[in-house]
Amino acid sequence: MSQGPRSGLAAVSSALLAMSRHLEVRDVLKTIVASARELLDAQYAALGVPDDHGGFAQFVVDGVGEEQWKAIGPLPRQHGILAAMLQEARFERLADVRKDPRFEGWPSAHPEMSDFLGLPIRDGDEVIGALFLANKNCPKPEGSCGFTEEDEELLSILAQHAAIALTNARLYERSRELTIAEERSRLAHELHDAVAQKLFSLRLTAQAAAALVDRDPSRAKGELQQVAALAAEAADELRAAVVELRPAALDEDGLVATLRTQVQVLDRAHTARVTFTSQGVRALPAAQEEALLRVAQEALHNALRHSGAQHVEVTLHKRGPATVLRVTDDGTGFDPTAVRRAGRHLGLVSMRDRASGIGGGLTVESAPGKGTTIEMEAPGG
Repeated sequence: MSQGPRSGLAAVSSALLAMSRHLEVRDVLKTIVASARELLDAQYAALGVPDDHGGFAQFVVDGVGEEQWKAIGPLPRQHGILAAMLQEARFERLADVRKDPRFEGWPSAHPEMSDFLGLPIRDGDEVIGALFLANKNCPKPEGSCGFTEEDEELLSILAQHAAIALTNARLYERSRELTIAEERSRLAHELHDAVAQKLFSLRLTAQAAAALVDRDPSRAKGELQQVAALAAEAADELRAAVVELRPAALDEDGLVATLRTQVQVLDRAHTARVTFTSQGVRALPAAQEEALLRVAQEALHNALRHSGAQHVEVTLHKRGPATVLRVTDDGTGFDPTAVRRAGRHLGLVSMRDRASGIGGGLTVESAPGKGTTIEMEAPGG
């Protein structure tokens, strides 16, 4: 590098300190990419976290504008140079990536790249990411690579610490999920006890009122007033619990990130493939985000527990002024009218209530052997 040893060491130190400041996985990924691009003075940098289906669960870029990134299209697959890095777990340093026989091209909106430096990020024997840079900002005589062996060494140091930072962030998020689950379990017990006591008192008071209504209407009236008061208290208990049980991830990460995380967890936990895509959806009011999340959770539960689906697809996109959630599965399907007649709702009543509660709508398309599509439309976004 053109920097002296002292300034180079300071740059590495700054990059490592920046990574250690973050606990959220997404923030850690962004910091790693930005640090790598700045440290090695490259025009572009990216980091992909591979999934188990030949794609990337997360993919972060630095040096590409938001509009250009949207124009590029879907995330890359694990092929060509990226596949080599992930499968063979070794460095790739190329004078011109376009001339490599493994190069398979890129979308029309993709920036032009020449010299390339990449390596896998490893946690023990597991490859947990692929970090790469392109177009080093320096003169490049014909046929030579802008990236040097010294760059390779610096990136290797950065990748080792990136693995630690990323692993710590994952552990933190899992710990937080467990804490949230434990807290919700505690609240559920408290809710049960509090509301059960109120309902027990409500029942006894109502029985007393019924016994008095003929022989002492005045006292019966007093008991009925107590019934109304107890019912109001029970409603308050429920309302307070609902507010407290609002998914914490929604407040911290927003609807898109929360849905993406939950889908990734379900994809790992079930044999069915569960995927999520989102396009053009901005932040929504809290009530709408929660309603959309709850409907998605109910629809996913039905698909994964009852339908026998091999693939469940969740999408979130804009339709005019509205935001549309769609959960589609290729499972056994059902006859919605027969379900209603049998008194089984598969959560459909609850989902419709949530949709109408925010001024939206819910549609269900299904037939035996044809899979199921549940679509919710929410205003705004």
